[in-house]
Amino acid sequence: MRILFLACLRANTGNSTTAQRIRSHLEAAGHECELRDASAVQSPVEVANLISERKFDAGLAIHVFKAGRFLLDNGIPFGVIFGGTDINEDVKNEEKFWVMGTVLEEARFAVAFTCKMKDAAAKYWPQAISKIHIQPQGILTTPNVSFDIDTFLQNSGMMHIAAHIFLLICGLRRVKDPLYLVEAFAGLQQLIDFIWSFLHIGLLDIAEATEWHERDPSICLVIIGPTVDPVFTSEVRSKLHNIDGVYLVEEIPLADVQALIKRSFAVVNSSLSEGMSAAILEAMDLEVPVLARDIPGNAAIMNHEDTGLIFSNPTEFVKLAKRLMSEPDLKRKITNNAKNYIRSHHSWELERETYQNLVQICLTDGL
Repeated sequence: MRILFLACLRANTGNSTTAQRIRSHLEAAGHECELRDASAVQSPVEVANLISERKFDAGLAIHVFKAGRFLLDNGIPFGVIFGGTDINEDVKNEEKFWVMGTVLEEARFAVAFTCKMKDAAAKYWPQAISKIHIQPQGILTTPNVSFDIDTFLQNSGMMHIAAHIFLLICGLRRVKDPLYLVEAFAGLQQLIDFIWSFLHIGLLDIAEATEWHERDPSICLVIIGPTVDPVFTSEVRSKLHNIDGVYLVEEIPLADVQALIKRSFAVVNSSLSEGMSAAILEAMDLEVPVLARDIPGNAAIMNHEDTGLIFSNPTEFVKLAKRLMSEPDLKRKITNNAKNYIRSHHSWELERETYQNLVQICLTDGL
């Protein structure tokens, strides 16, 4: 079977990683799967011509609006995968909402990453509920063991490698809200400087200061990810220019990112909206604790103080981060439980089986 697969393919983003993985599942079943960047499509006519020229048998799209709309009325059966912003943000726009309803009406199947995502879709488009299948993202981590992390960080401006690296992985766009915790980290860095200034002028006992520093040594936030919105990226760079303790570093291949996750003290997610964060799941699989903003997409895959820590505001984040640094038993419990959760709920093999079955049913029977 020849399958046209549309997704937003900006390199080193969650959508791109998910699309590459699903394509590998379909190709493993013997299908020919051509992956195209939906963000580069100029009009539906372009896709119609491509389908006619390449004689595709079926279509698949990640993101019901951004990609799914291009498969409408093209004479091939297709399925769609909810991306996150489609169900969380685009539904607020009347025109996009109408288009997505039309896509779901014509689609043979739809995939939601979580029960909450399916429930939200069913609320908006109840007629489509029988088409929506729940399949969490499958996770398979392969960190690059030869990646020189210290050199990479030093080349990125971190002259002294922080003992506690908090890593925020995201494509640089507003919905990811990477600046949400910047002031909190700047405050932590200022507190460190304040403590040591008291030491130098003799207002703090050296034993007390040393003990404090051992409990709470240098801390930093590393933000890493591709430029998705160039204007917003410029705003981020400008904001971070004079802030200590926060580093914006260049994007790197997935295997290197996973090595950096493994080297970090914790992974942070501060997004305003998520479908299902691959970075969170990868951190869980690599046994690195996660602190995530309290939004539906994050709450669907994390239980507070069980498989991760969930915060509602920057002040709460700081309190939880300090707990994580001072309570090794809490860190151990969270990482162990998170690893077990990944094994139980995010099987790469089960994800492969699901997509292979859905595409086959899409072509032979319809749903």
